[in-house]
Amino acid sequence: MIRDITIGQYYPAKSVLHRLDPRVKLVSTLLYLISLFLFKSISGYFVATVFLIGIIRASKVPLFYIVKGLKPIVMLLLITVVFNLFLTRDGAVLFHAWIFTITEGGLCTAVYMAVRLIYLIIGSSLMTFTTTPNELTDGIETLLRPLNKIHVPVHEIAMMMSIALRFIPILLEETDKIMKAQLARGADFESGNMLQRAKSMIPILVPLFVSAFRRANDLAMAMEARCYRGGEGRTKMKPLKYRGRDYAGYMVVIVYVIAVVVIGRCIPLKLWIF
Repeated sequence: MIRDITIGQYYPAKSVLHRLDPRVKLVSTLLYLISLFLFKSISGYFVATVFLIGIIRASKVPLFYIVKGLKPIVMLLLITVVFNLFLTRDGAVLFHAWIFTITEGGLCTAVYMAVRLIYLIIGSSLMTFTTTPNELTDGIETLLRPLNKIHVPVHEIAMMMSIALRFIPILLEETDKIMKAQLARGADFESGNMLQRAKSMIPILVPLFVSAFRRANDLAMAMEARCYRGGEGRTKMKPLKYRGRDYAGYMVVIVYVIAVVVIGRCIPLKLWIF
């Protein structure tokens, strides 16, 4: 399960998405995530699916690598589907047993929410797959730069987000090593009830937190040794500049948002279950 978490990891490849400006990918990802909540019809999800498939093909990230990142959210996905399936009471009754009732509206809502959650994870993961932590930091800092006028520490916020993303795969690798070491010492993480399993995680969490604090302290000392003083007066070795492909990327996303809103609302096909 630890190796299946791909959030925050960068996948090196030579694709159009990898060469785009990080600001384009940040804004485009935000627009894509917002667009998923602007419709509730099969036609809208069809347009979103076609667009997502095109982006995946353009990114040249293997499909199995993207699907592998969905495994950690399977439990969250099941909980979302179950709650929407049994707690939504709109439409005709399709199934009823004891206190459990499934209606047409509940089934539609459960399917829509499951697809929406999967698309949210895939869409946000594609941004981190095709963008290095340093590029993300530069993109976030540039986009939030107007907030400097109201004394918001934009550079520090972007730096913290970049460090957090960079530490995710490191901590996952550290967790995997600790689990293997505890298993070699006879630890059992599978048997017992939920409370016993929670207690068995203590030998993993304690050294993991100690390692995380040690790494944070080493990083802070390294930054102080290099006289790091924040973003004021700092220059960049590779300043961000828009190119033709970046403007084309903006146009593609804008056309997609307009199309998915118009088609999703003007052709409101619903999910009919017979």
